[in-house]
Amino acid sequence: MDALRSEFPVLERVAFLNTGTDGPVPTRAVAAAREALDDQLREGRYGPHFETRFALQAELRDAYARVLGCTAEDVALTTSTSEGLGAVLGGLDLGPGDEIVTSDSEHPGLIGPLTAARRRGVSVKAVPLQQIPDTVGPSTTLVACSHVSWVTGEVAPAGLADLDVPVVLDGAQGAGAIPVDVRALGCAAYAASGQKWLCGADGTGMLYLDPAFGERVRVPAPSWVSFQDTKRGLDSPLHTGARRFDTPSLAREAVAFSLASARLLESVDDRHGRAARLAARLAGALTDGGRAVAPRGETTLVSWEDADAVATRDRLAAAGVVIRDLPGRDLLRASVGAWNDDSDLERLLSAL
Repeated sequence: MDALRSEFPVLERVAFLNTGTDGPVPTRAVAAAREALDDQLREGRYGPHFETRFALQAELRDAYARVLGCTAEDVALTTSTSEGLGAVLGGLDLGPGDEIVTSDSEHPGLIGPLTAARRRGVSVKAVPLQQIPDTVGPSTTLVACSHVSWVTGEVAPAGLADLDVPVVLDGAQGAGAIPVDVRALGCAAYAASGQKWLCGADGTGMLYLDPAFGERVRVPAPSWVSFQDTKRGLDSPLHTGARRFDTPSLAREAVAFSLASARLLESVDDRHGRAARLAARLAGALTDGGRAVAPRGETTLVSWEDADAVATRDRLAAAGVVIRDLPGRDLLRASVGAWNDDSDLERLLSAL
């Protein structure tokens, strides 16, 4: 993994363990973004620029589809996990009489659309993540929860795939971090980020929609890229697949950046397994050191209790160790990627 690690100059200075917020930046991604910007500087932005931009977007859609284990036709390009979740929950005709079951530890990116649904009269029931399958009842219309908990690193229960109601997953801590197969998960929708575990540009993301479920979801505000053909004015048809949910505009340099990062990570063998094993070693070392580690799955997140989490986070940052605290909780969280190694873990443990 030395070749992968060398792609991330930040690791020469600090133990970067905060990918669950924003991934480290690979050298080749910056080079790709610069090349895209330099071309725009030299050549201007007219026909060829847009042709290149849309060609890059098609390649990025293909790369995201491979990450999710689906076809490109079922993937929309978004700016974030939050945008994808909002599009799905906001595009369903839910109101009084509908019930959404979620977990009691969701990220604000999902809490926002859930509160909007509640304002429309939807009942929202929040329970511990592992209890969701047993909580779903005859009145439940939808399940919306994390694939991997951003708080603890727990994995959503496998029983979600057996439910008779649609399941919408927040995959911000899943896609790129652990193997994902949306069809095996049995989910109706899966929203994820480009800037976290795929080390892409800020403002990039993806949304998978099961085709049958997608027919139920309205596009709240179709943009130019939502249309198959705009020549028919108000009668112009939308794309039939997930593309109709594409975000209105993605910068060419951001797409080039994200595509270069995705290709880099795709070329690395066993990147998911390596990251999970490193995270498990960190969790074990913290436990052996007397720290209370939150229950977790075979994921890349490790959280542990700290009575003064903000102060500890800042002290570690000064020592060259980048982790995060979890607001409203006495928890610190480390995010372990395949580009990390034992020296990063040892630096964290020593600084603690």
